[in-house]
Amino acid sequence: MNITRDFVKQAVTKLGFKAFTEVQEKVIPVARKGQDVIGCSQTGSGKTHAFLIPIFENLDLTTDSVDVVITSPTRELANQIYRFARQIADQSSEHIDIRRYVGGSNRAKELERLDKSQPKIVIGTPGKLKDLAIKENKLALYQAKTLVIDEADMALDSGFLEDIDQIAGSMSDDLQMMVFSATIPESLRPFLRKYMNQPFEVFIKPKELSSLNIDHVFLPIKSKDRTSVLLQLLDVLNPYVALIFCNTKETADEIGTLLYNKGVNVATLHGGVAPRERKRIMAQANNADFQYIVASDIASRGIDIDGVSHVINYDLPKDMEFYVHRTGRTGRASYEGLAISLYDPADDAYIDFLERKGISITYKEIKNGELVERRERKERSKRERVTAGFDKNQLNVKRNNKKVKPGYKKKYHKKLQEAKKKALRKKNR
Repeated sequence: MNITRDFVKQAVTKLGFKAFTEVQEKVIPVARKGQDVIGCSQTGSGKTHAFLIPIFENLDLTTDSVDVVITSPTRELANQIYRFARQIADQSSEHIDIRRYVGGSNRAKELERLDKSQPKIVIGTPGKLKDLAIKENKLALYQAKTLVIDEADMALDSGFLEDIDQIAGSMSDDLQMMVFSATIPESLRPFLRKYMNQPFEVFIKPKELSSLNIDHVFLPIKSKDRTSVLLQLLDVLNPYVALIFCNTKETADEIGTLLYNKGVNVATLHGGVAPRERKRIMAQANNADFQYIVASDIASRGIDIDGVSHVINYDLPKDMEFYVHRTGRTGRASYEGLAISLYDPADDAYIDFLERKGISITYKEIKNGELVERRERKERSKRERVTAGFDKNQLNVKRNNKKVKPGYKKKYHKKLQEAKKKALRKKNR
């Protein structure tokens, strides 16, 4: 793909892009021409850079007006987009004014700064952008040439579509609009038809769960208390970074407090955590300052926490689609991950659904401080997964109190490959 601007080339090289993803290959050339785009692909497919790269390629650096507006349904996603945008802009010899506007920031300072100058790229949550642009009439969004709506289905579910509608309605008729989402629900279509002119539609077929670099382990609760099983599991594992998912923020708080009181290096992340605290947690999480992060589903959608080696479903998500979003936080790029879910007999239909989707589930239990395979529920031993004498979990069992070192991403993967080769050589003798 031909990238013309030197600083964008440098940024792509520095980010380590060896090849563009499917959504990037299809979207970038069309977006550079100024055409409207609807991009539908799963979380982790590279949607953010699919719109950021053409934005920076087309950016008019000769004016001081707003050129691009990007809306995001959550503060965390907005912060992530801002971080990615800065990584590209920092390679430019000319200063590119990028500002993020989310709840919990200093509103007075934002208004004062807008009186002095306008940003080139605006990234923010819909409610905040509406406040600064329409209510206060300080942020000149009407000057923008491009509007990006990220995670549109999530914005719809969160009730932000009305705010986005007002923002889009205040902008130019010849505006380029790009809408990206994991799904495009039918209820979103009227909005798209209202503002988009013959959009180029990209639908990337989701990867089969079985094709991802993730081992799926299901751990029975039986008659035991769910919390006690979790504590046993944490005594077995020693992850680089593990996400523990709960279905409610109340449960997340309870588990986070319990683990903290037991001396576990843990943080709690959900929609009820104050904005500044959430921002601090995300920054520390990406530096691997926490070994465990207890989270609600807000952290499973579109947010990248660097180096997640394990995902633990304390509760199985009510929406089966979120199982994909949660477990997709690990096993990213070429690295392998481990997803462990606690389950009871009432979850049989749920597990049947996952297996029909092609996911290979290994059933295990904790014995003598280790995760060991057990016969599948309902004695379905014929589908037990054979791994040529290789048990990946043996690399993750806590033999001492030493934390997995920050070389996880390379060393973890290298150990796995070496172990597989060794097992294969042994089998072929």
